[in-house]
Amino acid sequence: MSNDKSFESGKLSCNVQAIATVVHEAAQSCQGDTVALLALLRQLEQLHREIRDGAFQKSLPDNRRQLYSLLKDIESEGGWPYIERMKLQAFLANFPQEATEENSDLKNSDDVLISDRSFEW
Repeated sequence: MSNDKSFESGKLSCNVQAIATVVHEAAQSCQGDTVALLALLRQLEQLHREIRDGAFQKSLPDNRRQLYSLLKDIESEGGWPYIERMKLQAFLANFPQEATEENSDLKNSDDVLISDRSFEW
């Protein structure tokens, strides 16, 4: 790898680390505020989508050698990036049992949502 490539790679690594630090600090400052944390997660998902659909799509390889190199990198570095959404069952597992028993209408609607495997967060 040339010095320019090495420098750019190091600069990217520093930038990514700085972003991670800022995101961790934002999450810490929102601790206990579910709505603020949800807004942070939505923003991260939006950024992921913008990068994937914009700059990443435009940078995809246009020949087999580059494609092979990219696929090899994806395989060796941990796979395809994915922002997983919380499953509704996991979300409701933290919900107090008494609250669902107090309102049978809510409990019935929870059962319907839980049984619908296509619905996920």
